[in-house]
Amino acid sequence: MSATFNSHRFCVAPMMDWSDRHCRYLWRLLSRHARLYTEMVTTGALIHGDRARFLRFDPVEHPLALQLGGSEPADLARCARWAGDWGYDEVNLNCGCPSDRVQSGAFGAALMAQPQRVAACVAAMRDACALPVTVKHRIGIDDMESYQQLLDFVAPSAEAGCMVFVVHARKAWLQGLSPKENREIPPLNYPWVHRLKADLPQLTIVVNGGITTLEECRQQLTQVDGVMLGRAAYHDPWLLADVDRVLFGADNPLQSRHAVIEQMLPYVARELAAGTRLNHITRHLLGLYQGLPGARQFRRHISENAHRKGAGIEVLEQAYSLVRDADERQQTRDSAA
Repeated sequence: MSATFNSHRFCVAPMMDWSDRHCRYLWRLLSRHARLYTEMVTTGALIHGDRARFLRFDPVEHPLALQLGGSEPADLARCARWAGDWGYDEVNLNCGCPSDRVQSGAFGAALMAQPQRVAACVAAMRDACALPVTVKHRIGIDDMESYQQLLDFVAPSAEAGCMVFVVHARKAWLQGLSPKENREIPPLNYPWVHRLKADLPQLTIVVNGGITTLEECRQQLTQVDGVMLGRAAYHDPWLLADVDRVLFGADNPLQSRHAVIEQMLPYVARELAAGTRLNHITRHLLGLYQGLPGARQFRRHISENAHRKGAGIEVLEQAYSLVRDADERQQTRDSAA
């Protein structure tokens, strides 16, 4: 499938407690073209909670999608309208999360048992805003055993106007498996996702689940329109640094991990001045130097100091100094060898 900017060719998944606005700022430094997603935000949180806290983002994060969790069309319509007002590029309905707190609210993966309700939600959201409305889901839940049942889930939402489906290529077992187990134990079934694209070529199909390298992404892109990475991108964020070159035929934004830190420092300074705690930002940087000299010292210094009361930007500067020193020592050893 061809590369187009502001497309779904490469996406970073919505991840609870991880893909917050600080993490997304980091990811955007690494790739100009990856499509980013917020953590799932429930309709109740937006309607009754601190809406600005959940919705604010930095303009550099575009293209950016807001993922919503909910099952009431009217509530989802209100939230979709706010997504448009705040300037998001897409609003995504979560029909894939299997956690207990999602099931108790009758949304997330549990919605796969109610395809007509999902279609009604899509229709209400599309009526309420001008943004593309997309759906993220599994290939099935519990006793849904056939490919036809996957088609039967997708078809009503497609008829309601959803043109983009992000498909986690595993089933979700709503009883008996934890959310973590549901990410690992149900077997991956990429052929069903590929078949979905072949059977419904007018739709944009994005595959998610178990993909860890850009080479795997390239292979998947011969069968589907897009790929979505989650945990692999979080634990090793430098993986994103080659996305623009490999998947979009564009120049990579940054040439070194050190450049990432140097560009993060002004952001950290602004956020600290606005009252953000340092560790809320630096926790997302811990994997940046994974596998390189000084990585352990970098992680340890941040982990031991960033959470302290009054911790300032000097903690990150000191951690950065430790890893630069280790890098210079390694280069000296290499040149002497």
